[in-house]
Amino acid sequence: MDQYSTGMKQFLFFILLIGLSFKSFGQMEFNPKFKAIPPKNTDFKPKKVATPITPEKPNIVAPSVFTNTNILNTKPKPNNSFQIGVPDNFSMIKKKEFVNPGDKVAEKLNKIQLNEGTAYRENQALGTIKTQSTILKILYRDFGEVDGDNIEVFLNEVSIIGKITMGADYSSFEITLKKGSNDLSFLALNEGFASPNTAEFQIFDEQGNLIKFSQWSLFSRFKATIIIDKE
Repeated sequence: MDQYSTGMKQFLFFILLIGLSFKSFGQMEFNPKFKAIPPKNTDFKPKKVATPITPEKPNIVAPSVFTNTNILNTKPKPNNSFQIGVPDNFSMIKKKEFVNPGDKVAEKLNKIQLNEGTAYRENQALGTIKTQSTILKILYRDFGEVDGDNIEVFLNEVSIIGKITMGADYSSFEITLKKGSNDLSFLALNEGFASPNTAEFQIFDEQGNLIKFSQWSLFSRFKATIIIDKE
């Protein structure tokens, strides 16, 4: 009986605990008088965020030649700079530091071209040779651009060959010399497509020896002459 009573007491005590637990849980969950616990520090205020400051753009003004007299780092001349007897450094003559070096080269080339052009407008003397041969062979050709240069050949001022058109290859003819001085002349009949009339020639004696080699550049109606002394 004692064990049975003790067990019943424990069972009833356990049931009582369970009932009290449900009652407390119900009061906490469904009690309408529940109030939230306020925070301890009721003076809390959010910090103010500083408004960002936009930097002002600089006001850039272009310099004016009318208001800024020192824009070219120049200084005004004194009041007496233009008076009589006061030297002035201004000059219309080119100073050495401002002269273009190419001008001298161009001037030199122009002089050379002018001199060459003047030489083309006059008869040309090609020198004097001596020979014991009676018959000479002359080879000739256009040594510049083959552009249709024509010549006429004279021996002692007599035309011995009429109009000849020179090509890139050598052509030839023979002449018979008289005793003493003989003048062999080449007359430029035109200047072809590219001025002036240009040619080169070679002279061989009866033994086949080269005794003269030369060239000419002529404008129309001018001659290139070589003197041949027949010994």
